[in-house]
Amino acid sequence: MRKRRILCLVIIACSIIMMLSGCNTQNGGKQEKLKVGFIYIGTAGDAGYTQAHDKGRLYAQEKLGDKVELIYQENVSDTDDSCVPVIHSMIEQGCKVIFTNSYGYMDYTYDMAQEYPDVTFLHCSGSKSSDNMLNYFGRIYQARYLAGIVAGMKTETNKIGYVGAHPIPEVIRGINAFTLGVRSVNPDAVVEVVWTSTWYDPALEKSAAVSLLDKDCDVIAQHQDTTGPQTAAAERGKWCIGYNFDTRDVTPDSYMTAPIWNWGPYYADQIQKVLDGTWKSENYWGGMEDDIVQLAPLTKNAPEGAQAKVDEMKEKIISGEFKIFEGPIKDQNGEIRVPAGTVMTDEELLGFSWFVEGVNGVIPEN
Repeated sequence: MRKRRILCLVIIACSIIMMLSGCNTQNGGKQEKLKVGFIYIGTAGDAGYTQAHDKGRLYAQEKLGDKVELIYQENVSDTDDSCVPVIHSMIEQGCKVIFTNSYGYMDYTYDMAQEYPDVTFLHCSGSKSSDNMLNYFGRIYQARYLAGIVAGMKTETNKIGYVGAHPIPEVIRGINAFTLGVRSVNPDAVVEVVWTSTWYDPALEKSAAVSLLDKDCDVIAQHQDTTGPQTAAAERGKWCIGYNFDTRDVTPDSYMTAPIWNWGPYYADQIQKVLDGTWKSENYWGGMEDDIVQLAPLTKNAPEGAQAKVDEMKEKIISGEFKIFEGPIKDQNGEIRVPAGTVMTDEELLGFSWFVEGVNGVIPEN
């Protein structure tokens, strides 16, 4: 009798434990969500770089559903340590994964990764990494090459303006790829470069574009986070190529296309790996073959024949038949920098510090 009573008590106890466990799973699901923070250099509605990232965040949220909660903080400066208190705040809110989307956040992100080894950090476009921090970026220079084809076929003055942000390898690499694309279809064209030393300053970036238009440039391209340069081109009745986001609605009579980002699938994949416990610190630099970088659809303003040429070269880039930075490539002084039959390595591309032939401009010291 006593044994039977003990057995009954054990069964009841086990039932209660299982019931409580079920309640924790069903009713405490919100507590078990993976909380992820995104830190943005600009505003989520900038029609540019930050909006492209936020579009990716929204895609990941929709894809992963109730398993995650994705929050963000916008307009965080990367010229000081402003992102450090934001990272602290996100961790205090329960974030176990943090994405930082500006090159200038790199050192701060790395320091925080050392301080919080149990948090996963993903930094966009940098070079530092650790066991709990990786760097990710896309080969946007591939889409810039295609955009250069469009610009080279469109220009009538053979002068194309390019508003550059900061003179770092990422921006230099993009200018060079764009110029190689231009001159592949128009060897007489040149690309005039001016620098703003900003990522997001609509008025300054528009003013920089105006200075290029004053030099007889009839196409304006950019590595900026705003549509300021595009607006300048439209107001002069000239043509423009955007960046980061398809902004055809901003200047519909001037805009032709833009190299754009597709962050969503990468974000969803990385967060899912954290959920699965399979995440590893593996730096990523994907291209058009992964669909992380794209050329926005050409508009009615694009030149005749550009679509066919873009499609041809896109296919060759994706297949590997064509390498954008394969020699012979001369620098702007006419010196061979990449010999025939040689392809620049990723290490060389990530350290780009010189302009190719066809670029008019000076690279200032950082």
